[in-house]
Amino acid sequence: MKALLLAAGEGRRTRPLTNTTPKPLLRVANKPIIEYNIDAIWDMCEEIYVVVGYLKEKIIKYLDTRYNKTGKEKIKFIIQDQPLGTGNAVLIAKNLIGEDIKRFLVINGDDIYCKEDLLEISRMEYAILSKEVLNPEFFGILKIDKFLRIQEIIEKPKDFVSNLASLGCYILPTKIFEALKSSSKSLRGEIELPSAINSIAKEFDIKAVKSKGYWLPIGYPWTLLDANEEILKKTKGLIKGKVFEGASIEGSVVIGEDTIILPGSRIEGPVIIGKNCKIGPNCYIRAYSSIGDNCHIGNGTEVKNSIIMNNSNAPHLNYVGDSIIGENCNLGAGTIIANLRHDGKTIKSEYDGVLIDSNRRKLGTIIGDQVKTAINTSIYPGRKIYPLKSTSPGEKVEKDIK
Repeated sequence: MKALLLAAGEGRRTRPLTNTTPKPLLRVANKPIIEYNIDAIWDMCEEIYVVVGYLKEKIIKYLDTRYNKTGKEKIKFIIQDQPLGTGNAVLIAKNLIGEDIKRFLVINGDDIYCKEDLLEISRMEYAILSKEVLNPEFFGILKIDKFLRIQEIIEKPKDFVSNLASLGCYILPTKIFEALKSSSKSLRGEIELPSAINSIAKEFDIKAVKSKGYWLPIGYPWTLLDANEEILKKTKGLIKGKVFEGASIEGSVVIGEDTIILPGSRIEGPVIIGKNCKIGPNCYIRAYSSIGDNCHIGNGTEVKNSIIMNNSNAPHLNYVGDSIIGENCNLGAGTIIANLRHDGKTIKSEYDGVLIDSNRRKLGTIIGDQVKTAINTSIYPGRKIYPLKSTSPGEKVEKDIK
C-alpha cells in the first residue's frame, strides 16, 4: 500500500511553537508527532509520500536523516507551494500515487494515531477512521447508514446529525483524484477533501471504522500536554544515564544516555528525560513531564506536567507547571509560572484577538524557541512568549509577549 501524510499546514493555532517549528515536528514525549505515524505505518506501506509546505526544509531534513539514510528512500516528499487545503494536498500527489492502484492511505500528519487503528483501517477496502465525540459541532461528522457506509461528511453541523467524527485518516479509491480535480473551492479558497469524498460516496462503499485506541489531535498548544500524558502512560521505564546516590526515582521513568541525576533530586513518573541532561541537585520533577536532550533542571526547580524541549534550562529556583517551553530557552533564577486562577475558572488564551477557552483549570505558559526570562519573572496563566523575546528583571507577564 502507498501512504500519503499531509504535513504542509502552517499551524497558526499552535503559535508561538510553530513560528519556528513546523507542527508535525513538535515533540510529544520527546518524539515528533509525525514520527509516531510513520513508525506505525512503516511495515504496512511500501511507499510513504509526505506533503510539505510551511518550513518544509526542516521536515525534509529531519525525515531524511531519520529514515532515508539506508540508500533506499522509502519516504518521498511532495511540495505544496500554496496552502490550498487538504484536497489540493491530495490532488498534487496524483502523479506519484498513480491511478493504476485501487486504493491508498491518507493521514493527517499533525495528529497522532495508534498503530492498532491504522492496522485495522488498512484491512478495509475503503474506509474513514472515526470516533464518537461529545461536541460534534466542532468536527467533520459522518452521516452513515445501518451498514456503517458513509453517506456524507458534514463539516461542523449546526443541527445534530450524529456524534461520529472523522479523524482525518482515510483509505480512498484513486477515483478521488478525479473528484478533487472537478471540486469547487470553498469560501476559504481551498479544495476540501471531505467535499470530494461526498461526491464519490454513492459510487464506493466507504465504511466508518470506529477507533478502538487513542486519537490525539493537536489543535492548540495545550493539547500537546494531553497527548504527552497519554503517551507517557504507556511508556515503560528505562534508565541509561547515571543516577547518583541520594536521588529518588519512583514509577516509570526514562532517562537518556549521558544524563546525570544528582543527589537530592526526586522524579515521580511517568516522566521521560532525554540525552545529555543535568538534573539537580535538589530538584523535583513530577508526573507527565517530558524533558528533551541537553537540558538542565537545577537546584530548587519544580517541573510538573510540562514539556521542556531540547537545549532548554530551568536551572535556579523555577516553577514550571502545566507549561510548554520551546527549544534553546533559559529561565532566569526565580522565574515562576502561575498555572491556576484564584477563582478556579478555566484558563483562556488569546489567538488572533479572540480569547480561546482551553477548558483546563490548570494551564501555565507557552514559550517559543530561544526565549530568555530575567530573574524573578512572574508569568500569568495562559500567557505566551513568542520566539527570541525576553523579559526584564522582576517583570510580570500579564499579556502575551509577541
